[in-house]
Amino acid sequence: MSDFVIELPEIATLPVKGTDGLFPVRRVYCIGRNYAAHAVEMGHDPDKEPPFFFQKNPNNLDVSGTFPYPPHSADVHHEAELAVALKSGGKNIAVKDALDHVYGYGVSLDMTRRDLQGQAKKMGRPWEVGKAFEDSAPITALVPAAESGHPDSGVIRLTVNGDVRQEGDLNQMIWKIPEMISYLSDYFELAAGDVILTGTPSGVGPVERGDKMEVTVDGLPSLEVTVV
Repeated sequence: MSDFVIELPEIATLPVKGTDGLFPVRRVYCIGRNYAAHAVEMGHDPDKEPPFFFQKNPNNLDVSGTFPYPPHSADVHHEAELAVALKSGGKNIAVKDALDHVYGYGVSLDMTRRDLQGQAKKMGRPWEVGKAFEDSAPITALVPAAESGHPDSGVIRLTVNGDVRQEGDLNQMIWKIPEMISYLSDYFELAAGDVILTGTPSGVGPVERGDKMEVTVDGLPSLEVTVV
């Protein structure tokens, strides 16, 4: 007999490359404006801002290879990102210990209803309507860090219909992966199952139905997504 008063919701999971095992997702943290050129294109000075984070929902992560164009928006943007998946966590994690908590890495997109996000910013409201909608984080299977290592450099690139839209290098991150984990742990208690999207290089822009996006990060499987 179940102790739950309603049917237990499905747990969000991610596949793991080369295995039948699944990675259960607890929370999804996203860092904003973590590449200097992207901060500038969004109208901000990267030298004067501490890091900031927002959240998506665990079930926003999607491995289907399709991205349904969301309702109530006419300006949906792509943001190519490296994803970090944690196998453990805690509070006040030291930078030097941060990578010990990483399970593996994936390639992801932070799809954004830019028009709705812009309206929220102007009104001083939260961003969820622009960021945390259904299927807003296409992602690959995870690659264990034991296989990939801990990437701190390498090209990250996004193409739309074969044309390069975004290109940068992981070494251009303002806040590196260990620093992000440490900083987050000062404000939240991190735990196994947490996923961190690490920011996007410059070149974000709109997509339309029928577009084919491909995101590549050196050393990881590519992410191919069709807008439907």
